[in-house]
Amino acid sequence: MDFLYYILAGAGVGLAVGLTGVGGGSLMTPLLLAFGIPLHIAVGTDLLFAALTKSSAVVVHSLQKTVRWDLMLLLAMGSLPAAAGTIILLRLGFDSPDDYAGIITTALGTTLILTSVAILFRSRLAQMARKSPFVTDKRVMALTPVLGVVLGVFVTLSSVGAGAIATALLMIFYPRLKSVNVVGTDVAHAVPLTLVAGLGHFWLGNVDLTLLLALLIGSIPAVSAGSRLARFIPDRYLRPLLAAALCGIGVKFAFF
Repeated sequence: MDFLYYILAGAGVGLAVGLTGVGGGSLMTPLLLAFGIPLHIAVGTDLLFAALTKSSAVVVHSLQKTVRWDLMLLLAMGSLPAAAGTIILLRLGFDSPDDYAGIITTALGTTLILTSVAILFRSRLAQMARKSPFVTDKRVMALTPVLGVVLGVFVTLSSVGAGAIATALLMIFYPRLKSVNVVGTDVAHAVPLTLVAGLGHFWLGNVDLTLLLALLIGSIPAVSAGSRLARFIPDRYLRPLLAAALCGIGVKFAFF
């Protein structure tokens, strides 16, 4: 019976991702926790879930030439070593997952709050960046690997942020980048990041393969269905609801 519930959970999250384009990790990890899955297992399994579900999207975006590979590589220069380093610190610095549960809880709450802000205000922040004299191409290119480091640490600890936060950062710091290139570049970066972090958690023993299979069975058709339904539901209604839910969950994890 639990296997069926996990399939339904994957379907629910897949539907939300198809409808809104965001919310995979930020919805899946809290949902798994609600099912009683241990925190470290929820985070580790969700990371591999994200890597596998987004892989096909990378192929599509690559064929459509909507990936800015130069920006993806700049982000990855910071995020992938940061993800690997975070895993090594968890392995060497703590005796058991219970010892770093508090760190993951705080990171999860903080990242969920930041994700909700990114969903609500990313367009407004991008407009501000366009008018700012401090956002120059040279400065931004130098800063991009640093942004990758921040993403690498938080995504590895929380499984959240590879989508919505990375998208917001690209829109803010590369305001002249077309929306389709923002999405393509974000997806292309999210797959190796979540894969490295997910394999790291697998090495730590934080991945449930049976759970992962059930989530994939539910999510893959649901993402497609959600994408088709998205045409009939105005985005201005969906995103505020998603942002409010994530912010509420994030406050609970960060402060309580």
